[in-house]
Amino acid sequence: MTTADIPAVNRLLKRAFVNAPAPVVDLIAAQTRDPFHVLVGTILSARTQDATTAAACRRLFQRVNAPGDLRTLAADELERLIYPVGFYRDKTRHLKALPDALDARFGGAIPNTVEALCELPGVGRKTANLVVALGFGKPAICVDVHVHRISNRLGLVRTGTPFETEMALRAILPVRYWRTWNSYLVAFGQTRCRPVSPHCAGCPLTAFCSERRLIAARS
Repeated sequence: MTTADIPAVNRLLKRAFVNAPAPVVDLIAAQTRDPFHVLVGTILSARTQDATTAAACRRLFQRVNAPGDLRTLAADELERLIYPVGFYRDKTRHLKALPDALDARFGGAIPNTVEALCELPGVGRKTANLVVALGFGKPAICVDVHVHRISNRLGLVRTGTPFETEMALRAILPVRYWRTWNSYLVAFGQTRCRPVSPHCAGCPLTAFCSERRLIAARS
C-alpha cells in the first residue's frame, strides 16, 4: 500500500464497517457532548471490553458529572462503581487525582491538546487523541494496537511503536481520514485482521496488503 491508495482503502473500509457497532467512547461523546465524560470514559475503556466499560460508565455517571464530583467519592466507593473494568484500582487512583491535577495545571478545565492531556494522571497519547477528537471535535489520530499493527501490515508505514506510527500517519494521512482511520481499523482488527491467524481469505484489502503473500499459506 502506498499513500496514493489511502482514499481507496478508506472507501473499502467504510463499506465494510460503516454500520459496525460504535465504540463505547463514541457513544458517550454523542450522548454527552462533554469532554469530561469523554475523558473519564476513555480512561475506563483501556484494556476493557466495551460492554463492561458502558456498564461502569452508567453507574459512575449517575454520581459524577464534573471533576469536583470525584472528590466526594471515597476510593473504595469509586472502585465499586467502576469494577470490573481492567486495572480498576489503578484507574480509581487516577480518577481521584484528576480534579487536583486539573485545578493545578488548567484552572479546573479539561485541556484540548494532546500534549496537555498527557500531563493528567492515567492519560497517554491514545487516550489524549481520543479526547481531542471526540470531546473537542478536533483532528487527531488515535493509534492503538490495531491501528499500529494494520498500518504496518498494509505497508503504509514501517514503524516499531504506536508513537512512531502516530507520527508517521500524521505526516502522510490526509486530515479528513484521521478520525475514521482509527474507527475502521479497530473494527477491521477485531473481526478480520487479527494479530494471530488473520482471516485473509476474502479480505477486501488483499490487493493493498504487503503481507498478501501469506494468504496462500493460511488458506
